[in-house]
Amino acid sequence: MRTRTGALLAGLVAVALVASTGCVSKKMFRKNVEDSDTRVAAVESGVEANEKRIDDLRGETDSKLAKLDSKAERATEVGRSAMSRAEQASAEAEKAARGRLLWEVTLSNDKVKFSFNQASIPSDAAAVLDELIQKVLAYDKAIYVEIEGHTDSTGSEDYNYELGYKRSMTVRDYLARGGIPLHAINVISMGEASPVADNSTTTGRSQNRRVVVRVLE
Repeated sequence: MRTRTGALLAGLVAVALVASTGCVSKKMFRKNVEDSDTRVAAVESGVEANEKRIDDLRGETDSKLAKLDSKAERATEVGRSAMSRAEQASAEAEKAARGRLLWEVTLSNDKVKFSFNQASIPSDAAAVLDELIQKVLAYDKAIYVEIEGHTDSTGSEDYNYELGYKRSMTVRDYLARGGIPLHAINVISMGEASPVADNSTTTGRSQNRRVVVRVLE
């Protein structure tokens, strides 16, 4: 009898222990699940916060880029306007600086011309320049002399530019020896860039080999 009772008690105790252990395990499981849910919710919240921050940053960046584009456009427009004004002012200043044309002499025709590849002044050209010098010296006002050297298209562009410059300088030196102040003379070479006749003909090339002298008040 005692043995049976003891066995029964032992069985009851075992059942109680199992039941008790099972209850503890379920509680711990539920707690772990709740903790996981909390962590997941926190991560999701963090992700949402980061996405919002990214959106905000993207919006701020787009706004800043739009402002920069607007400033760049305004700066470009201001630059264009300034350039236009500068070009206009330069043109007006150049026009004012040129003054009124008094005389113009072109050393290039059937009698007065520069020979091929030469910068020296032909005798007929010298006579024309002497006459111009006398007019300038007799003119009782300040003058300004422009000298443009031109060539035909024979040879390289760089060579022709140098040759045009040499021809202009030859005329300048001749005028200076005749009494016109060097500070009143400006020299420029146009090279082959401004032909007045067809470079494919002998006559045309001879006309293009020329020096133009302008006297302005």
